Amino acid sequence: MLLLLPPSERKLPARAGRASAPVDLGALSWPQLADARERVLEAAAAVADDPAAIGASASLAEEVARNGRWRTEPAHAAAMLFTGVLFEALGLASLPRGAAARAAERVLVVSAAYGLLRSSDRVPAHRLSMGTDLPGVGQLAAHWRPHLTPVLDELVAQPGQVVLDCRSAAYAAAWKPSRELAGRVVAVRVFRETNGPDGPIRTVVSHDAKRTRGELARHLLLRRRKEPDSPETLAAAAAEAFEVELAPAAPGRVRHLDVILRGTL
Repeated sequence: MLLLLPPSERKLPARAGRASAPVDLGALSWPQLADARERVLEAAAAVADDPAAIGASASLAEEVARNGRWRTEPAHAAAMLFTGVLFEALGLASLPRGAAARAAERVLVVSAAYGLLRSSDRVPAHRLSMGTDLPGVGQLAAHWRPHLTPVLDELVAQPGQVVLDCRSAAYAAAWKPSRELAGRVVAVRVFRETNGPDGPIRTVVSHDAKRTRGELARHLLLRRRKEPDSPETLAAAAAEAFEVELAPAAPGRVRHLDVILRGTL
């Protein structure tokens, strides 16, 4: 089982870990991505004084400026670096030893700056989104797709592999499983069901969906039973803690796992 996550826009505070060493691209997982990583990082550094160049607001100027210091900024394990809603709910730092070992192997973060990271990979705080059209590189999802496809396809093709895909649409565009592998990928959607005058009403959950995905990923890492090896066993594992519905299989199509939240916020 693999847990495929988006990164967090929110990173740990700039003052944290000043004594940490900078990123070593050669030490990151999947060193074959090093050239593609450096190309993105250098292009982002070239426009680090202009937030608008990467679609960021002026209020994020200091965060964007750190893109220009990627060679000297302190690097942190992704498990500590990302502090957004999904990662708060996932709580990688608080996992017990066995679950933490599973997370180190199973959690994969798709990154606009670094392509693909494991939770132990050390990178500096940065501000870059997968939907960005980066000057000198172009649309980042399109840039990363040919690099991530062979890496992720090889991982997903392993016998008995199944993927819980928690990525948002922008990050999902950076890797789409082939027709042969799509049936092993389960994309999470979150709905809220309320009682309407004519019966139940389901609405798509947006912001709170990140928290639910993080909670689901944590549940799967904490459980000590046999690890899921198919969409059906993955859905059964999720059903231990959530109300879920698994979409029927269709040739060449990713499966959807719908998490149903009841009532109002």
